[in-house]
Amino acid sequence: MEQQGEREVLFNGKGIRIQHPQSPYRDISVERPGWTKLLVLAGVATCLGLSLPVGYNIGVVNTPAEVIKEFINESSYTRYDSTLSYTELEFLWSSIVSIFLVGAAVGSLGGSVLADRMGRKGVLKVCAALAIVSALLFFGCKAANSIEMLAFGRLFAGLSAGLTTTVAPMYMTELAPLHLKGATGVLCPLGVTVGVLVGQILSMRGILGNENYFPHCLAFYALPVFFYVASHRWLPESPKYIFVIKKQPQVALRLLKKLRNVSEDRLQDEIEELKIEEEDNKKCAGESWNIGKVITDRSLLLPLLLVCCLQAGQQFSGINAVFYYSSKIFHAAGLSVSASELATIGAGCCNFGMAVLSIFIMNTFDRRTCILLSLASSMFFLVVLGVAILFIESYTWVPYISIIGVLGFVICYGLGIGPIPYFIGSELFEVGPRPSAMALGSMSNWAGNFLVGLLFPTMQDYIGPSSFFIFAVFLVALFIFVRKYLPETRGRDASIIAEICSDGFASRPLDVRINVAHRARVENNCDEKLEV
Repeated sequence: MEQQGEREVLFNGKGIRIQHPQSPYRDISVERPGWTKLLVLAGVATCLGLSLPVGYNIGVVNTPAEVIKEFINESSYTRYDSTLSYTELEFLWSSIVSIFLVGAAVGSLGGSVLADRMGRKGVLKVCAALAIVSALLFFGCKAANSIEMLAFGRLFAGLSAGLTTTVAPMYMTELAPLHLKGATGVLCPLGVTVGVLVGQILSMRGILGNENYFPHCLAFYALPVFFYVASHRWLPESPKYIFVIKKQPQVALRLLKKLRNVSEDRLQDEIEELKIEEEDNKKCAGESWNIGKVITDRSLLLPLLLVCCLQAGQQFSGINAVFYYSSKIFHAAGLSVSASELATIGAGCCNFGMAVLSIFIMNTFDRRTCILLSLASSMFFLVVLGVAILFIESYTWVPYISIIGVLGFVICYGLGIGPIPYFIGSELFEVGPRPSAMALGSMSNWAGNFLVGLLFPTMQDYIGPSSFFIFAVFLVALFIFVRKYLPETRGRDASIIAEICSDGFASRPLDVRINVAHRARVENNCDEKLEV
């Protein structure tokens, strides 16, 4: 019976699902605040101006790799009178590529400190500045004949990327009303997906990925960054940050009224939520939240593991390996080399389409439903893809099965594994520990990216397509963990989620009685505030 009830929750959205408790101030006859011009501007600016460069720097280096290696070899010879061997060149190129991931991991941790000291908006300004500095280094590296400028450009781009993936989703979900948190939360992964696709297209040899224009190709993302810089002055700071962390309720109220474009009497629900989070944040007893405190706080163990496992699981799903193999798969199916490259870009377009669709999906369907369906279906297509590549030369029809495997995996990945890990931390954690938790999650993502990039070539050499079975095993483990411990967060305040998950592995986030008890506790808190 318990499993039947859970299935109803997961797939029908009916039965025992517990809704977010309504504030005693709420008037259900009043229409909820929606997308205002200011919220749209913030979403577009952060998506295109900051998140797009993250994906761009991931996708831009693959196609022009040989061209850039030639530049590195020539620069080494002309400046240091030294010709690099094949092994030395490959090691130097791998280091330049990987230093982006190192910078991103460091930037993620830095986001936990800066988000409370400078504010969410202040950190995003730093992201833009680092991105512009890195673009200038890229643009000038060939003219200066400098390998160092190329390496430092990748490092600064990584620092910007780490800060962005930590703070941008948090910033957007804190700006959004409760019913739009999912839609705004996916804007960061949407920007990353667009950036990867734009980087793949512009880096083609016939466009900018050639000897003459590769510096322009590497630095192209500066254009959308300038769009963010131009719009930065009109963007609001997070009202939650101002209310809970800075303890300036009047300033927060003015920001909230401007952001929602409604009168104060229609904001009572959100004001009550801010008061609850402020009270919960006082449990810290005057001690500020930091990464060490978040890691050692037992009540945060379960949500922290969920965030880190989902972020790392996004990389261990094998998405980068699938795109690595995609050109070979399309070529084996009978396409020419150039057509295979275009087909790979087509798969990227499919990924982009799912990222766009995820705005609607996250705003309509439960997080648990999406992530569990995504994990299960992605696991299935990984097995299909691995088997198809193993026997790709055995039958003429097998390559077409492998194409179905690629496209099916990309679609299922975009259903949940792609967008949800980026913003789930902002729904599992309250305002106080949120920056540190988001930083640890972002670092797990970049660390997973680094490990997959480091180990996948070895896996490819020794076991080839069987690598996909290993990725499938990771998804099985993640599916089991998420199914047991991930609470539904859509439409529910973070204070409720925090209480439900506060007992670590002893927590039972799907237990109806526990959910009802926490709901009653929050309603009692609201009643006490009303009496005061």
